[in-house]
Amino acid sequence: MRSELFVNNRIAHCSQLTALSPNKKDMTKEELKKYLPHREPMLLVDEINIDENGVAHSKYHVTGEEFFLKGHFPGQPTVPGVILCEIMGQSCALLILDDLKDKITLYTGLDNVRFKHQVVPGDTIEVEATLSSKRANMYFCEAKATVNGKLCAKGSLSFALIEDQRNK
Repeated sequence: MRSELFVNNRIAHCSQLTALSPNKKDMTKEELKKYLPHREPMLLVDEINIDENGVAHSKYHVTGEEFFLKGHFPGQPTVPGVILCEIMGQSCALLILDDLKDKITLYTGLDNVRFKHQVVPGDTIEVEATLSSKRANMYFCEAKATVNGKLCAKGSLSFALIEDQRNK
């Protein structure tokens, strides 16, 4: 009975969280710049769709010209795991567009991150991200990155929102 109550409360809580998703569902890289402080070469989401369940579906197309591939590894370029985490992180931040106004996300944790498959030039990384909970200015998300349906990375990410001091 107690676990059933927990599950029901958790479902109710998560359904409230989807309200944090924006009304605008599809965005291009240029539109994303209105919300994320990142700019090239660190803007690592090319497009995003947030579905009716509040799940973010984003894409990043690996061209082979990225700065992080120059030395990782010459002759056999591979997207570093930390970059996969950044791509998942930016996708998670976009789940809370309405809260991002005049704020910046600072990541506070990466938990249970696993890397399962190599990502190389020519691949399109697809991220699926969900908001699992929120406490004050702290947000907790789950994300996974795939290429052609094959799991490449997954993990739990947490971040805090802070005031954007750049224009003050």
